[in-house]
Amino acid sequence: MKLSVIMPVYNEKDTIAEILERVLATELANEVVVVDDGSTDGTADVLRNLQADSRVKIITAPQNRGKGAAVRTGIEAAMGDLFLVQDADLEYDPRDIPALLKPIEEGLADAVYGSRFLGGPRRPTMFWHAVANHLLTFITNVLYNNILTDMETGYKLFKREVLKDIRIRSNSFDFEPEITAKLLKRRVRIFEVPITFNPRDYADGKKIGMIDAFAAFWALIKYRFVD
Repeated sequence: MKLSVIMPVYNEKDTIAEILERVLATELANEVVVVDDGSTDGTADVLRNLQADSRVKIITAPQNRGKGAAVRTGIEAAMGDLFLVQDADLEYDPRDIPALLKPIEEGLADAVYGSRFLGGPRRPTMFWHAVANHLLTFITNVLYNNILTDMETGYKLFKREVLKDIRIRSNSFDFEPEITAKLLKRRVRIFEVPITFNPRDYADGKKIGMIDAFAAFWALIKYRFVD
């Protein structure tokens, strides 16, 4: 099966070249679809100056719309059988991609979540973010009768076929609860694997905030009853 890596990017000029290099170095991605979501910090210039690689497809959005919109754009342009969302901020390590692929290759799953809370190596930081993640995952499990450990993970891998009938509406970080809710409602087989996590803080450019936790909570409630 061919793997398409979907990479939403917004103002990541300091990390975009390195994360692309890391993904390509795994030699597992048949293509990397980079969606520059209206960056204003010079990310577009970095992308233009990167050495050409036939596996990389760059899409430039005229204005910032949010992670969900960028992922949606990337999925629409991708040609693979599998879609992996890879953030461009170096928090998630592409060396974990083989572990994410394994449950699908073994026929155990149709979607795989890389969990930050299953004992993999991680940098301990930002306590209240961890609390919010655990709380949102708990709410997910209550509403959708499941035992996920990390609903909000940014490392999600999907078979193309499980997404073909799902319309993604969220434009921002509420993409994570929306897609999880819709997968669980359809009883899609989700497998979790432990991953390495190296979180950055706001001084390093972290963008997601506590207001996004409230948006995620509302998305979990909303998509429990509508689609």
